Formats: sequence, structure tokens, C-alpha cells
Amino acid sequence: MAVRAAVLPAVGAPLEITQIELPEPGPGRVRVRLAAAGVCHSDLSLSDGTMRVPVPAVLGHEGAGTVVSVGEGVERLAPGDQVVLNWAPSCGACHACSLGEVWLCANALAGSAEVYARTTHGTDLHPGLNVAAFAEETVVPASCALPLPDGIPLTDAALLGCAVLTGYGAVHHSARVRSGETVAVFGVGGVGLATLQAARIAGASTIVAVDVSPEKEALARAAGATEYVVASDRTARDIRGLTGGQGVDVAVECVGRAVTIRTAWESTRRGGRTTVVGIGGKDQQVTFNALELFHWGRTLSGCVYGNSDPAKDLPVLADHVRSGRLDLSALVTERIGLADIPAAFETMLAGKGGRALVIF
Repeated sequence: MAVRAAVLPAVGAPLEITQIELPEPGPGRVRVRLAAAGVCHSDLSLSDGTMRVPVPAVLGHEGAGTVVSVGEGVERLAPGDQVVLNWAPSCGACHACSLGEVWLCANALAGSAEVYARTTHGTDLHPGLNVAAFAEETVVPASCALPLPDGIPLTDAALLGCAVLTGYGAVHHSARVRSGETVAVFGVGGVGLATLQAARIAGASTIVAVDVSPEKEALARAAGATEYVVASDRTARDIRGLTGGQGVDVAVECVGRAVTIRTAWESTRRGGRTTVVGIGGKDQQVTFNALELFHWGRTLSGCVYGNSDPAKDLPVLADHVRSGRLDLSALVTERIGLADIPAAFETMLAGKGGRALVIF
């Protein structure tokens, strides 16, 4: 059956909106009709080669939809079930999984190497990050489809699959923000907005949002920021000025640039924690001298997928949504159609984009 999809024909090439041939689900797989998909900066990192995946590929890793059909052996899901796509399913057998660190599963992205569909001309297609959500329908392993908890709008639920799990997890699992602590969030895109909301939920006292764009201040404050700083060469000094000269207890970097990571580090108090969520390229080199590492006593840590276990964290997030503590719609800066995805990529390249939500 042919469906429309956004295909990346080669690394660095523009996306092409075209028809693809999608097979019926084989054993252990499910077919999902997408309701919505988020356009995440990680998709841009896939398209420009910062993160390597086999191509040609259908991108899109943040989505939600309805199960259309299931393959042999699938018992947990049935046609009509609403699901959130999980782009990094854990295998349960590797070393990281044995330690309970499922977000570091060695086999999580193995599905990206598989051929899951073909173009109408017969060219093999790979699912960018397992789930190929930039399409009207997709076929995924059953482990990539998590049941949507009751009471969550299906379109907004797409954001739970990446932005919210990442931002919430960065605060609650990686940095472990405690009530009353001060937090700075660098980058007010979809993940940054989710991180701001998570810091508010954690009870942070001062929440500083940092971005290059003055126009994002209203979005940041609506998400929970108590202060807003337009990024400059004075950013670390400005943040210390907002925190009694100390710096914040926790800084979360959601950009993935060396200069931003270094500034987040310098904005953190002595003994504080700096968590890096943003995905940067190999050319982004961050340097520290040995004396400052000793003197400042800060912790610098990476954070993959919010250090989350999606199967366990999704019900927790759903409870926050139902209670009104977490506002999914506030993370969306633009609602677009499938044909508008290439333009959304250009907006992200210009550093102006938030979270665009593709509505199918």
C-alpha cells in the first residue's frame, strides 16, 4: 500500500515528499496510522550527517497514532489501540540493560539498519531512528509502540516520544533537581521548553531560560522560566548576577554547541551539576583545564533520551498532563502538514524554530 512520506535520499540532500510502498506488518511488527509527529532537531542532525544512519531513509522519531494492523505473535497491541512511538526500544539483554540503564541499550537503534519499505521505483528505504514517523503510516516492531495512557490527546501525545521524555528526564533522572534549587536551561526549543516545565514541576526556585532569540521569552516564561537571558558573551556573568553571585545549582544544555556547553558549565555554581542534552558534532570540541576541574568541583554529564525508561516514565508523564502540571500544547510553536517539513528544517537551520508538530 502506498503512503506519503518525507524521504531523505542522501546525507545533506533536501527531504523529498513522495509516495512509498509500505508492506503489511510481519511477525512481531505493527502498522500505525500517524496522527502527529514532532519535527525535532535530532532529525536535522540525521539529515546533515551529525548522526549517522543508513540512507535513503524516512526520518521522524517523535510520533503518535493508531494501530491499523498487527503481525503474527503480537499480543500486547490490537487494531484501534492508540500508541506513542518509542524510537529507542531496549533489548533487555545487553550490558547496559542488565544494569537498568535502558537508555544506553547497545541494540536500541539496530532497526535503523533494516529495510522497512521501498520507494515506488523499488529503492530500499530505512527507518531513520527505527520508527519513520514522517509518513502517513509506518510499520514498526511492537516494542516501538507504547500504549497511550487514557486522557491524553493523540496529536499532542506525539511530543511525549522525545521532547518531553528528554526534558523531563534531564531534570528528574540525570540532574536530579531538588525543590528549592536554581536551574538554567540553555536553548528554548521543544526540549528546552519541556525542561523548563520539568524544572517547575521539580520545585526549582529560580529558573533561568537562555536563548539567542529575544522573541522566545514569552514562550519560556509560560513554560516556567522566572528569568530570561538573551545569549551573549556575558551570559555566565548574567546568570551569576541572578543567583547571588554563585551560579545555578543545575545547568541543562539543550543546544549541542561547544560554546553553549562551556557557558553552561561556567554558569553552574561550585559543586553544581551541568547536564548536556544537546547533540553536537565531532567538530564541537569543549576544553577544560585540570585546575578548574579540581577547583570548581562541578559534575559534567551527558544525558541520553533523558536517561529515561519510556515504558515506566510514560504513565508518570501522563499523570502530570492530566493534572495540568505539564502542558504539551505549550511546547508546540507551529502546527504544519507533511509537505511543510522541509521548510521546518530550514527554520531550524536558521536557529529560529521551536517544536513544529506535523498533523496528518
